[in-house]
Amino acid sequence: MVIGNGMIAKAFESYRHQDNFVIFASGVSDSAHAGDAAFARELKLVADSIKQNPGKVFVYFSTCSISDPCMQETAYVQHKIKMEDFIKKNHSPYVVFRLTNPVGNTANTHTFFNYFIKHIREKETFQVWKNAARNIIDLDDVFSICNEILQEKLFTDTVINIENPVNYSVPFIIHTIEKHVGSTGNYSMVEKGGAPVIDTSLIDPLFKKFNINFDKNYLPGLLQKYFPYK
Repeated sequence: MVIGNGMIAKAFESYRHQDNFVIFASGVSDSAHAGDAAFARELKLVADSIKQNPGKVFVYFSTCSISDPCMQETAYVQHKIKMEDFIKKNHSPYVVFRLTNPVGNTANTHTFFNYFIKHIREKETFQVWKNAARNIIDLDDVFSICNEILQEKLFTDTVINIENPVNYSVPFIIHTIEKHVGSTGNYSMVEKGGAPVIDTSLIDPLFKKFNINFDKNYLPGLLQKYFPYK
């Protein structure tokens, strides 16, 4: 079973008819501007889904921003912490995947990567946090790792970081996008930002198993794959 219709839900399409799993992929789509009403809706939907599916593996997608000192006090991150706690207290078996910034096929312009692509292409003004770093990973790689964990029952009642072992500075991300699209963004630098703390120790063996190589070509490769038209 898959609950949701967004980018992550579509990546897990193969689980729609696997009745032993509940893939909850119907979270808040715009983390920067979500309010109490959106958070309350997600909590109710999670609670209802748990109640209606006893004994099934409940899979929830949280955020690695929980480990980013600059993001920990935001309403979105605090909400995700509450959601994780709620699931831990109210259901077993569960697996919580903390995601970073997955890149995939989506029309949602509120995702981290799509936001910058849109603003640079359309010459819209925006701010760049000079000291910030972000963790970016291909959604296909996310699925490969998560699918292996679920199908092989590698972890139960566990919170797992699904992230790139390497953070990218936001200015570096901007410059890489500019080079790809052949356009200079209209932005200003501000002295803000931090970076998530990376811990991929649980999934490092799976990166090797699936030959996922986070080398210097990884980020440009994502641009070529998902944004081929300059």
